[in-house]
Amino acid sequence: MHLYAAYGSNLDPGRMHAYCPYSPMYGTGWLEGWRLTFAGEVELGWEGAVCTIVESPGDRVFVALYDVHPRDAEQLDEVEGVAAGTYRKLHLRVATLDGDVTAWVYVFTGYEGGLPTAWYLAEIAAAAEKAGAPADYVKALRNRPTRTASA
Repeated sequence: MHLYAAYGSNLDPGRMHAYCPYSPMYGTGWLEGWRLTFAGEVELGWEGAVCTIVESPGDRVFVALYDVHPRDAEQLDEVEGVAAGTYRKLHLRVATLDGDVTAWVYVFTGYEGGLPTAWYLAEIAAAAEKAGAPADYVKALRNRPTRTASA
């Protein structure tokens, strides 16, 4: 089994199926001691920052677990920018109702900072809802600050 712990917009089962048609959703869980944040606004030159995670004792991030088929793994790495060096893979412990499992995550290689666009944040909150995140988690996502449109 090759478990991937998806957070951010990859929580959306439909999105993941499009990228990884041979990789079923395995379940959900929490990355304990990690915090969802944003980064890369300056480095990437995009409209807003991208989703990532950073270590943060006492915090946690809701994840959807996917059993990634080797046929899909390369595609997922490409979509996430591993070869380009945008994201790197880490193997972390994920707390599930059935006990802890080890899964990989993608973590942005640059520094934390910047704000997401309102559109991107709404996409992340909707993905979390579709994956079954608790209502208070989704609400907290929707209430995060976003980048204002430039004039």
